[in-house]
Amino acid sequence: MTKYFKPKSLTWWAGISSLSAGVVVAVSSSFGVLEPVGSFINALTGDIAPSIMVLYGLTAIGLRGAL
Repeated sequence: MTKYFKPKSLTWWAGISSLSAGVVVAVSSSFGVLEPVGSFINALTGDIAPSIMVLYGLTAIGLRGAL
């Protein structure tokens, strides 16, 4: 577990931010909670699907853990 937790790495932070953005957009579109935040993230990302954002985040964290 500590292999993947690297808060001093910029790659880790990029992965966490992408993962978090994907979860927020998915929750805002599914349940209507945090709808303004979800709309703002969609505007910034160009309407990328939440699943793709989560996948990118997990990939970045996994790659950083492998290095």
